[in-house]
Amino acid sequence: MTHPMIRFCLVLHNHQPIGNFDAVFERAYQDSYLPFLNVFEQYPEDLRISLHTSGPLMEWLDEHHRDYVDRLAHLVSAGRVEIIGGSFYEAILTMIPSRDRIGQIASYTRWLERRLGARVQGAWIPERVWEQSLTADLATAGIRHTVLDDFHFKNAGLSENDLFGAYLTEDDGRLLNVFPGSERLRYLIPFGQPHETIEYLRGIAQRQRDAVVVFGDDGEKFGTWPETKKHVYADGWLYRFFDALMENRDWICVTTLSEAVENTAPRGKVYLPDASYREMTEWVLPVELQVAYEDMVHGFEHDPRWQEIRRFVQGGFWRNYKVRYPEANEMYSRMMMVSRHVENASREGLSGETFEAARRELYRGQCNCSYWHGAFGGIYLPHLRHAVYNHLIAADNLLQQAIGKSGTWVEATVDDYNFDSRHEVRLVNNRLVSLIAPSSGGHLYELDVRSICLNLLATLARRPEAYHRKVLAGARSNQSDCASIHDRIVFKQEGLDQRVQYDSYQRKSLIDHFYDDGVTLDAVARNEAVERGDFVQGAFETRVRRNPDRIQVVMSRTGNAAGHVIKLTKGVTLAADDSALEFAYMLENLPADRSLLFSVEFNFAGLPANADDRFFFQGDHNTRLGHLGTRLEMRNVRQLGLADQWQGIDLQWETSQPAGLWAYPIETVSQSEGGFELVHQSTVVQPYWKVRADAAGRWSVTMRLAIDTSLAESRRVHHIPVAEHEPVAV
Repeated sequence: MTHPMIRFCLVLHNHQPIGNFDAVFERAYQDSYLPFLNVFEQYPEDLRISLHTSGPLMEWLDEHHRDYVDRLAHLVSAGRVEIIGGSFYEAILTMIPSRDRIGQIASYTRWLERRLGARVQGAWIPERVWEQSLTADLATAGIRHTVLDDFHFKNAGLSENDLFGAYLTEDDGRLLNVFPGSERLRYLIPFGQPHETIEYLRGIAQRQRDAVVVFGDDGEKFGTWPETKKHVYADGWLYRFFDALMENRDWICVTTLSEAVENTAPRGKVYLPDASYREMTEWVLPVELQVAYEDMVHGFEHDPRWQEIRRFVQGGFWRNYKVRYPEANEMYSRMMMVSRHVENASREGLSGETFEAARRELYRGQCNCSYWHGAFGGIYLPHLRHAVYNHLIAADNLLQQAIGKSGTWVEATVDDYNFDSRHEVRLVNNRLVSLIAPSSGGHLYELDVRSICLNLLATLARRPEAYHRKVLAGARSNQSDCASIHDRIVFKQEGLDQRVQYDSYQRKSLIDHFYDDGVTLDAVARNEAVERGDFVQGAFETRVRRNPDRIQVVMSRTGNAAGHVIKLTKGVTLAADDSALEFAYMLENLPADRSLLFSVEFNFAGLPANADDRFFFQGDHNTRLGHLGTRLEMRNVRQLGLADQWQGIDLQWETSQPAGLWAYPIETVSQSEGGFELVHQSTVVQPYWKVRADAAGRWSVTMRLAIDTSLAESRRVHHIPVAEHEPVAV
C-alpha cells in the first residue's frame, strides 16, 4: 500500500560548552559524532540531514579532528548535509543584546561558509528559548528558517494536526520560517524501536497532505547519553533506523529544512509566545511550584483527558533563572558590563585585531550552559562558570589593551552593576577587579585576578532543588536499560541524603556574623548556627575615599548584635599595581560588660578540593594543613595560605589581631545526566574573635588578602580549566 509523500527532516544539534574538558569533547566525539558520521556516510544520497554544530565544538573539532570537518565539508558539497548556523558560542539569544545576537550569528555564518563551503540559511535556537523579538534579528543576520518545539506552537493555539509544516512569523516587518519539532519523536528517537517512528510517520501521511515532520534534538543522544552508545551502535539501532527509512523512501523523503522551505508552502502565519522546550519551562519554576507541578502531572498522566488538558498547562519563563540563581544574574551582569564597554569602544571607532579578539572573548563568555540548570549540571558545574568568567575577564583585559590603557592605575566607579536598582562599587586596578554590594551586606561579590582571568568569587550557594526529595528519600534505581535522560535516577556517591544542606545567603566575602559563644564548626558549616546580628544581608551606607594611587571604599551600618545596637564600619582598600586587598573593621558602641563573638566570612571559588597540589598552608608550602576541602578549626591564627599549584596561584590571608579560624567546603548535591553528585563550590575561610570593647567602646582589626600568580605567569597560563569533580558531558 502506498501513502502520500511525507517529508521527514532530521535536525541534529551537536554541542559542547565553552570550558568543558578536552576529555569530555573527545569522549563525545568518539561515542557520538564520529560513529554517527561513519554510519551516515554508508547510505545513499536519498538520506539527507540538517546539522548544527555549536561554535565551541566546531572550533575544537577543527583543531583536533580536521579530517572529521573535511568529511563534513564533502557531505555539504554533495548536498547530503545542510549546515545550520546560529549563535557562534551558543548564547541564549534572549539573554544577550540585539547587537550581540546579530554579531554572533553573522560571524558564525562567515566561519561556516569559509570552512565548510556551506550556504547557511537556518539557525539553531539554543535551548529553543524563544521571544518574538528574535525574528527581526535573525532575519537581519541573514537567517531564513529555524526549528522550535511543537510546545511553542501549541501554546500559540495550534492543534496537533497543525504541526506538520513551516509557519511564517514576523517582527518589525521581517519574516522567518519556523518549523515545529515533534516532542513525540524526541522521545521515540532513539529510545523507541525504529518501526514506531515509521508508524508515527505513516499515520501523519495518511491524514496530512504535503506534511513536513521535524525531529530536532541533541546529537549526543546517539552515543554520549548514558547507555546510548551500546543501544545506538553496538545493538544496531541506527542501522535499523536508517534501513527503515530507506525501505520506505517511496513515501518518506528524508530531507533538509532548506529543501522543505523551497518546496512546500508555509501553512500560515503564527506569532509564538515566549517559551522554551517544555522541560525547561518546568525547571525554571520555583522549587515549591516544581514539586506541585510534578505531582499534578503524575496525578493526571493516566487520565484520558490529560492530552487535551496538557496543552493548557504551562511552566515558567526562562529569564527567571536569573532570579532563581542570583549567581546567574551576576554572570549575566558582568557579561552586560563587558558588552557595553565593547559597544562604546566600537562607537568611538576602535578597531583592529586586539579589539576583535576582545569581542570574540565576549561572545565566548555568553555561552549559555552555566546560566541555568535542569536535567544537566549547568550552573552547578564550577568549571563552566569559571570558563564564562575566564573569557569575560580576558575580554576586559584585551579591551584595556586595545584602548591603550597601560601602566599602573587604580579607579573606583559607582553604578547599578547587577540590575537591582541599587548602587554597587567597582574597585579596580591593573591587576584586580573587585565588585562590592553595599546594599547587600557590604559583600565583596566578585574578585577577578587579571593575570590568570579567574574570578575567585564565582561561588554558588546551597539551595533547595525539586529533585532533592528523591535524594532525601534515598531512592536507588540504577537503571541498566536505555531510559530517557529525564527518567534516570543514579547516585554517583553514597550518603548524599546526608549532604543536602541549604544556605540562607549567598556565599561571598566580607559577610559579617555574630554568633553565640560555644557555636561549633559543624553548625556554622551547615548554616545552622543562630545568627545574632542583622549585618549579613543588611544595607550599608557608603563613601569612596580617593587618592591618586590608593582608593578605599568605606561602608557603615548601625544594627543589632546580640540585642545591642552597635555600629560596624568596614573599609576595602586597593592600591595601584597591587595584587592585594586590605580590609579594615571597626566596631563601635560595644557593650562594656560582655564580649561578642564576631566573625567575617570569606569564600574562595575556583580552587578545587581533594587534590594534593591544592592545599592549605602556614608559613611556607612545606607546612601543609590538608587539601582545600579539609575542615580546619584553629586558634590564635594570624595567617593562612591557600595554594593551587596546578593553576599557579597562592592566596595569603593575614590579620592584625590573633583569631580563631574555621575553614570548610561548600558542597552542593546536584543533578547531571550522569546522576546525582556532590560538587565542591567554594572554600570558606572564616576568622572569628571574642570582641571586647576598649575604653571608648570600640574594637578594630585589619586584614589583608594577597594574591600571588607569579607561578602561573612564569608558565604563561591563560586559561582556567578547573576540574572540580569527575568530568561530565553537557
